[in-house]
Amino acid sequence: MTVRRVALLTAGGFAPCLSAAVGGLIERYNEVSPDVEIIAYQYGYHGLLTGNYVLVDDEARKNAAILNRFGGSPIGNSRVKLTNAKNLVERGLVKEGENPLEVAAEQLRKDGVDVLHTIGGDDTNTTAADLAAYLHDHDYELTVVGLPKTIDNDIVPIRQSLGAWTAAEEAADFAQHIIGEHRSNPRMLIVHEVMGRNCGYLTAQSAYDYHKWVGKQEWAPTIGLSEERWDVHAVYLPEMSIDLDAEATRLRAIMDEIGNVNIFLSEGAGVDEIIAEKEAAGEEVQRDPFGHVKLDTINPGQWFAKQFADRIGAEKVMVQKSGYFSRAWHANADDLRLIKGMVDLAVECALAGKPGVIGHDEENGDVLTNIAFPRIKGAKAFDVTQGWFTETMASIGQTVQAR
Repeated sequence: MTVRRVALLTAGGFAPCLSAAVGGLIERYNEVSPDVEIIAYQYGYHGLLTGNYVLVDDEARKNAAILNRFGGSPIGNSRVKLTNAKNLVERGLVKEGENPLEVAAEQLRKDGVDVLHTIGGDDTNTTAADLAAYLHDHDYELTVVGLPKTIDNDIVPIRQSLGAWTAAEEAADFAQHIIGEHRSNPRMLIVHEVMGRNCGYLTAQSAYDYHKWVGKQEWAPTIGLSEERWDVHAVYLPEMSIDLDAEATRLRAIMDEIGNVNIFLSEGAGVDEIIAEKEAAGEEVQRDPFGHVKLDTINPGQWFAKQFADRIGAEKVMVQKSGYFSRAWHANADDLRLIKGMVDLAVECALAGKPGVIGHDEENGDVLTNIAFPRIKGAKAFDVTQGWFTETMASIGQTVQAR
C-alpha cells in the first residue's frame, strides 16, 4: 500500500495523552516515512465533516516534541457521533437528508487521505469503525488506525488506555490540596468527586496513589497534623454495592473520633439511584449526542454529600471535582512510555495497511497489537477484587462488595 497523505484527529473528552500522541505520530512519520504528508482535522469529527484541517508543515514537524510538555489537544476535540444524523443536522454539521458517514467519507476522498489516525475512547474508535466499514462498502480503501484514549481506562479489551495513569496521579495531587481543608471547620465532610461514568478505575487508582502518598509523609500528631485526618476514609465506585446506612454508621464513628471525613467518589457511583429519584420527581435528565447522561447536571457529589451530612453529623460539607484539573494535564513519564510504544506500532500498521485500535490485548496475553474495530467496546468494569485495591480498602477499614 502506498501512503501519500495521513490525517490525524482527536475526539471525545480530553485526556493527558492527546498532545503527546499527536506529537508522537508526527515524530514517528518523520523518522520512518518523512515524505508522507500529514494533515490534522480541527476539533475531531466536527472538522472532518466541515473540511476544517491544517497542514502539518515543516515547522510543525520540527516542533513536534514540544507537544509532550502540554496537555489538552493542539488540534481540538468535539463530541460528534457520525451515526446520529438528527443531532448533526441540529448542529448544522450536515444537511437534512444527508448521511453523515457519506459526508465524512467524501471529505476524506476529496482530501486525498490514505490513512486516518483517530485518538480517542470507545465512542471515537467505534465511530471510526463505522466510517471504515462505510468506506470499504463504497470502494474507498482507507486505513483507519486508532489510539486508545480515556482517563477511565474502560476500553475493552485494552489493558491500559493512554492518559489514565497521569489522570490518576493528578487527581491524587488535587486531593492533597482539597483535603488540606479538613481543619478549616469542625466536623468537616470532604467529597472528592472523580471522573468515571461507568468505570471506577480512575477513582480507585487516584485513591490508591493518594493513600500511598499519605503513607510516605512525616506527621506531627501532638500538634494536630495526623495521618488519620489526612487519609482516605471511603471510596465509592459504580462497581460497588453501597450500603448507605452501614457506611453512615462507620463514617459517623470516624467523624466522632478525628473530626473529619474524606471521601473519594466516582461520578458514576449511585447514578441509577439519582436518575430514578429525579425522574420520579418529574425532572428531565439531560443526555449528550451519544445518549450518555450529562453527569454535571445531576451532581453525584452533591447527592452523596446530602445522603451523609446529617447522618454523620457534619457541620460543614465541601464537594470538589478534580476532573478538569486531571484530564487536561500533560502526560507523565509512564504515559509517555506507553504512548511511544503504541505510536510506533500505529505508524507501522498504517504504512502496512493494517487497520485497528492499538493496545495491549487483555484477551490475547496482553500482546501489543492492532485490535480489530468490532472488538472495541466501552464501559469496561473495574475489577474491585484486584489485590492492590482490596488491600487499600482494607487499610482504610472499608468492606468491598461487588454489585
